[in-house]
Amino acid sequence: MGEVIVVSGPPGVGKSTVARAVADLYDPSALVVGDDFFSYLRRGSIEPWLPEADAQNRTVLDAAGAACGRLSDRFTVVYDGVLWPPYTALFATAAGRTVHYAVLLPPLDVCLQRVRDRGEHPFTDQAAASDMWHSFDSAMGGLPRLDALGPPEEVAAEVVRLVGNGTIRTSG
Repeated sequence: MGEVIVVSGPPGVGKSTVARAVADLYDPSALVVGDDFFSYLRRGSIEPWLPEADAQNRTVLDAAGAACGRLSDRFTVVYDGVLWPPYTALFATAAGRTVHYAVLLPPLDVCLQRVRDRGEHPFTDQAAASDMWHSFDSAMGGLPRLDALGPPEEVAAEVVRLVGNGTIRTSG
């Protein structure tokens, strides 16, 4: 049975790049992109960063967690997505197992610059990115965070090290 590793944080922290690098360090592995689950929503969807999207987000994250859990029967699964700390228990419960929760949280100015600089990414809202960064920062409590300022391969290696020593393990 494989692990479920969540690479999370607000927009602009490097989640996608680091998550791909983490997945490449395991064999066999699967990469689950959280944005894909939100892209299934059509009519009546709410921007997921808005407070009124809570019920929608819980449903989508429940489905994503269940998919990760099922895939982890055979693969080490890396989930790339904005998974706010209070939702980790819901995600782990849906996955049906303990998950490793790696939060990337470089300084706010770095995140905002990365959001500005990325080319064809659909999310460019600076105010929402700032709000999400502050939301993560205040919700982290004692959870470990990675500044994600080094090369993605080094950040990925640190995630794998933290998985190995159980530092970022959480359960539902």
